[in-house]
Formats: sequence, C-alpha cells, structure tokens
Amino acid sequence: MTQHFIVIGNPIAHSKSPEIHAQFAAQTGIDISYQRQYCPDDAASFTALLEAFFHGGGVGANVTVPFKQVAYACCAARGGLSEHAKVAGAVNTLWLNTALLKNGASISEAIYGDNTDGQGLVNHILSLGWPLAGARVALIGAGGAARGVILPLIQAGIGDLSIANRTVSKAEDLACELSAASDVIDAHAISTCATSELTGAFDIIINATSIGLSGETLPLADMLTAHYAYDMMYGRTLPFLQHFAARGAQTSDGYGMLIGQAALSFERWTTQKVDVAIATAALHDKALHDK
Repeated sequence: MTQHFIVIGNPIAHSKSPEIHAQFAAQTGIDISYQRQYCPDDAASFTALLEAFFHGGGVGANVTVPFKQVAYACCAARGGLSEHAKVAGAVNTLWLNTALLKNGASISEAIYGDNTDGQGLVNHILSLGWPLAGARVALIGAGGAARGVILPLIQAGIGDLSIANRTVSKAEDLACELSAASDVIDAHAISTCATSELTGAFDIIINATSIGLSGETLPLADMLTAHYAYDMMYGRTLPFLQHFAARGAQTSDGYGMLIGQAALSFERWTTQKVDVAIATAALHDKALHDK
C-alpha cells in the first residue's frame, strides 16, 4: 500500500524534498507518494490543509517556510511536541500520535510535531569528520534557524558556544529563552555579541542567517578565524564560505543538513533508517544527469 507524505510551504515549487524522499523509498523498498503542497500564508489555511491531509490517510508531513512556527502552535494545542520542537519553538516534521488515537482522540486532536533540523546539522557535521566534542563553536544569527540547532549542538558535547547577531539583544534573548525551555542549556555559559564584534579562534563557525543568498556579506572581523565553516544555506556560491576558505578553513554548505533532517523525518514516519551517504551520492548523480 502506498504511504502518502507532503511538504507544505509558500513558496514550495523549489523544494527538493520529493527527490530526496524518493531516494529513501528506493533504498528501503517502501512504496511512497511524496508531494509538494502550496498553502496560503495564514494559520487557518495551514491547519485546515493539515487536518484534511491526515483525515485523508496521510502518514507524515514536512513543513518549510513560513509555517514552522504555525505548525508548532498547531501541535502544541493538539497531539504534542518533541523536546527538540519545544526548545526550537518550531516544527518541521508531523505525524499522528498513535497513543492519543488509541485513547479516543480524533485525528485532528492527535497531530504531533518534531524538529529534525538541528540533529540533521549535527549528523552532517559529524559525517564530514569535523569534531564536535569539546569544540569551541560560534553561531551567527538569532532567528529560527539558529534556535533549532542549539540544543542538538549542546547535546553533541560542544565545549562552548558564542552567538553573534547584528542586534545583540536578540542573541541575549535567544540564550535566555532556550535556557528557560531546557535544563540542558545554560544561558550563563553562552557568550553573545554583535556579529561585527565576534573575534578569536573557533573550531567551528556556523552561519544560520540567509544573508548569503542575496549576495550580501556579513560584517566579519579580521581577527575571526575558524578551522571549519558551515553555512546552513545551499544552492549557490556563498560569500561566508568563500571568506573562510580563503583563510584556510574547511567549508560546507547546508545541502547535507537538508538531506540529514529529511532522513530523520523518514525514520520517524516509517521506522526505517537510511544510509544518507548513499542517498546523497544518488542525488548528486541524478543532478549531473539532469543537467
């Protein structure tokens, strides 16, 4: 029997999720249909679409911009949230809470949310051979992307964390909010500063802003260095990575994170683990063939 999945967003035509999940399905031998789903940018439309999907027999849904916070609110009021989703304040993966269904909850009342973005990042970094245990990490940005990866980074055993943002108060607020949401996160152990004032030598520096997509550059200090530089964006030349590559750092964009978070979603829905390296190679070959 075909299992049905969707990714909801606005815009959505650019999403690579159907191709990625098709590779996972081929690897595990599961018959799936995974479709892009456009949704008007309002909470009522999103909730109606999601409920209709699950009432129609849908198994799992992914959520992308601009609905991750809307999905969080939807699940918080219904079937519940994972620890990562609670701390991130955002949801990217949804399915039905079977325990609630067995106890008599309706499908609409049992929609459960998780956030696999941060663990997808951590898994990709580790697959690159970059050391996280004890690492000194700098994270640029204090928006939703940054919020979703801090708990997984700390759980991976990093040594210390600095959050830099153009508006320092947002970085400070983020540290305090996450500390209040998780016993694992200590706001007092997180350094914050303006992006332009971030200096020193880091093991890993991560760009969690979308600035590079517009060609704009971050105001980085000359005295800022890193062994490894990671940009969560992908799909084009990224000035952030060019900057650190010129200074001898190993670099990576966020395409591996995209595949990694998708693999975790697929596992949540189907209980089947996939080999991300095999899927990545197959997607690379397909992209070369399609050119």
